[in-house]
Amino acid sequence: MKFATGVAALLVSASACSQKAPAPSASPIVATRRLPSPADYRNGLSEADRRQMYHLSEGSEMNIPFPSAMTVTRASVSVLLAVPLAAQSADRLTGKNVSIAQTNYKGRNAIQVVATPEAPNAASYAVVKDVLFRDGTIEVDLAGQPAAGAGGGARGFIGIAFRLQGEGSYEYIYLRPTNGRADDQIRRNHSTQYSSHPNFDFARSRQEAPEKYESYVDLQPGVWTKYKIEVEGRKARLYVHGAEQPCLIVDDLKLEPREGGVALWVGPGTEGYFSNLKIAAK
Repeated sequence: MKFATGVAALLVSASACSQKAPAPSASPIVATRRLPSPADYRNGLSEADRRQMYHLSEGSEMNIPFPSAMTVTRASVSVLLAVPLAAQSADRLTGKNVSIAQTNYKGRNAIQVVATPEAPNAASYAVVKDVLFRDGTIEVDLAGQPAAGAGGGARGFIGIAFRLQGEGSYEYIYLRPTNGRADDQIRRNHSTQYSSHPNFDFARSRQEAPEKYESYVDLQPGVWTKYKIEVEGRKARLYVHGAEQPCLIVDDLKLEPREGGVALWVGPGTEGYFSNLKIAAK
């Protein structure tokens, strides 16, 4: 069993999710003990302790919830931390064929991710360091639009890649913001997309199962949009704008369900913004 510390906050019980850390002191980092490394807990956490959440807040400081103690089945270790970190910290990301910048976009602290010109399709993303995810939920506010100088086919492609493996394979669900209010109904029907890299892209899905892996949802380019996916085994659900019902349902994810990385994903010719990332792994 692997244990990831992660982007901004670590929760080891569901009850801790609603708690907030005390207000930051003058010292930028305060901890009663060091944060244990993954090796400290490998094969040592109970099922309850495996629940994790990583949170990029919208404010100037992280709100970091912590339980009062962590109980480990094979080693008795108690940890109490208060670790305010800069929100949307770019150094928590590793880019591939993208530029990454910490910025302010439409009034909120955000990470800007811009696809490198001429990068191949599905080759541009920013991996969140030290995160492992198989099943659970991923939520984020995002805004995508065609980058300056992008070709006519740019749609502001933006979303999340998950279960990223070392050899580069991953699952991903993304949006095409310029399609949401297009005058062409067919384009509207292609507002959302599930794909799997490298062997099941949008072109193959349209050929083998037209309409099955795409759907309509109201979108606007460059506008903050709430995005959430729920993943369990071979199933995934996409929720947009905080809706109670999914706008895209996938019952046959193409890759073997395996724990892997999470990445902020952008398509060719995209200028993307991400804020308020939350990853809750089962």
